Amino acid sequence: MESSSHLSLTRRALVAAAAATAGATTPEGADAQPASAGNSSTDAGTPAMTSVSLRVNGELRSLELDTRTTLLNALREHLQLTGSKKGCDHGQCGACTVMVDGRRVYSCLTLAVMHEGDEVTTIEGLGQPEALHPMQAAFVKHDGYQCGYCTPGQICASVAMLEEIKAGVPSHVTADLMASPQLTAEEIRERMSGNICRCGAYSNIVEAITEVAGRQA
Repeated sequence: MESSSHLSLTRRALVAAAAATAGATTPEGADAQPASAGNSSTDAGTPAMTSVSLRVNGELRSLELDTRTTLLNALREHLQLTGSKKGCDHGQCGACTVMVDGRRVYSCLTLAVMHEGDEVTTIEGLGQPEALHPMQAAFVKHDGYQCGYCTPGQICASVAMLEEIKAGVPSHVTADLMASPQLTAEEIRERMSGNICRCGAYSNIVEAITEVAGRQA
């Protein structure tokens, strides 16, 4: 076995060699002064802006947005359509659900610039207090909400979900993929599972959706 003094010398020799190698490979001019902030790429803190045109609730809206702006923030902060709620901001609760070209979308997970020219429908576009959408009226009738925070997303998801069933789009619980999906409580629960209600009004929501589906049948 080598002595501890020999091992110590070996370690010192390795450290010295590493230091010498690092110095030899330093790029020429590495000790020069860094470029001034004014010469850096167009100021990293300056957002990249772009024009976006969306058809929101039937009306063409043109916005100048930071390219990082989510569809949810564009609706809430720039168009003052605050019905769509920011819940988890991670696409897990469904409170921000809106419809884009008839399909339900988590607006917190998609950028506004991705929807140039798209038709966006929010809860405000479905109905108003004096002229409720049938799904809104059914939620009121069956007490499908308590605090109401998740309700706009629940209603938008419900309307789009019924259109999915009409179009024959299967879900995870659809037994026969070759046949048209049947509107059962199990299908409704599965398709609405991406919308969370902390108040636990789930059974009432199922009843509201079932009633509207029955009218449409």
